[in-house]
Amino acid sequence: MNVAVMGYGTVGSGVVEIINKRDLGLDVKYILDLRDFPGDENASKFTKDFNDILTDDTVKIVIETMGGQTPAFDFVSKCLAAGKHVVTSNKELVAEKGLELITLAKENNVNFMFEASVGGGIPIIRPLTFCLKANNIRSINGILNGTTNFILTKMIRENMSFADALKIAQDNGYAEKDPTADVEGHDACRKICILSALAFGNHVYPKNVHCEGITKIALEDVAYAASIGASIKLIGTAEDRGNGQLYIVVSPAIVMAESQLSSVSDVFNAVLVNGDATDEVLFFGKGAGKLPTASAVVADALDCMEHDNNRRPIFWGPEKPELIMDYQEIPNKYYIRLKGADKDAICAAFAGATFLEGATDDIAFISNEVTENEARAKVSTISNAELCSLIRVARC
Repeated sequence: MNVAVMGYGTVGSGVVEIINKRDLGLDVKYILDLRDFPGDENASKFTKDFNDILTDDTVKIVIETMGGQTPAFDFVSKCLAAGKHVVTSNKELVAEKGLELITLAKENNVNFMFEASVGGGIPIIRPLTFCLKANNIRSINGILNGTTNFILTKMIRENMSFADALKIAQDNGYAEKDPTADVEGHDACRKICILSALAFGNHVYPKNVHCEGITKIALEDVAYAASIGASIKLIGTAEDRGNGQLYIVVSPAIVMAESQLSSVSDVFNAVLVNGDATDEVLFFGKGAGKLPTASAVVADALDCMEHDNNRRPIFWGPEKPELIMDYQEIPNKYYIRLKGADKDAICAAFAGATFLEGATDDIAFISNEVTENEARAKVSTISNAELCSLIRVARC
């Protein structure tokens, strides 16, 4: 079956490489990219005109690996409307425009598939859609960004500052020159939105999800966490609160040693799904990279080929008003580090606080369950206390 690949960057070139090397029943007819690739072995397949793909009825599957929403959304929409299956690795496209695109795919009896948009080569979209279908999903917690996990691993294992760890991530190609999408949590936010839509049935827009990055994590916090065998990870959380509403947040979290996510390090990703029948199921592996991500893309293309006349039932509904609860009103345990505070005053404000050992004059402790609003209000009652850090304790 003929396919076209739009975007010949890291993932797109990996897709072409896998298809060319293996007898899978797929044949790359076009590669769309505005750049030139002199001497490339696929030179005869390059085009700079999208209409070559759109108007060729022999192209049944279009693979989009360009990234971003423009022109990806326009191109993908036109391909679906023309009766072509579309596979994408574009997390921003799926998070922002997924509802429109899966609706368009359904109307035209074709597939819109996006396994590689979350977790790279880690299978998670299919398991959520098909393998765990008998479950009511209670929660999803994930380390969804390899760059931030690499940086935090360096800070934990080598006592390295955030800035130094980021530079190494950039030198190794894990972080972009502008790392904002990774370190501020936007990448992880798009992914937890996609997983939430699949698990709970309604579109979730990233703009409606509270998102914190890791830029404010200090080595003092890393050390205090280590004193109780815990680590700090950037966690995307989506939780069914049982009242038609969801708790969704992306933020640094203190992950206790007993959690299955505590040992996930370096550039690896992991998604922990809790279902009412299966309990906890962990999906782990490399969340990015040329061939791992391309592997998921090609698997989707093969699925499209096998279901050419029988589309896969991947669908969710529109966003609901007041679907997402106020994250500041959800009870949670918190790691809190204060400067200039008195332990007795802390105990008076935070009954049952667990104090941590550290090498600084600050006082760090784990609170009992309170809302974030309550935690901040309690801190404000402690004389001379300066709030240095307030980090959620992971709910997994």
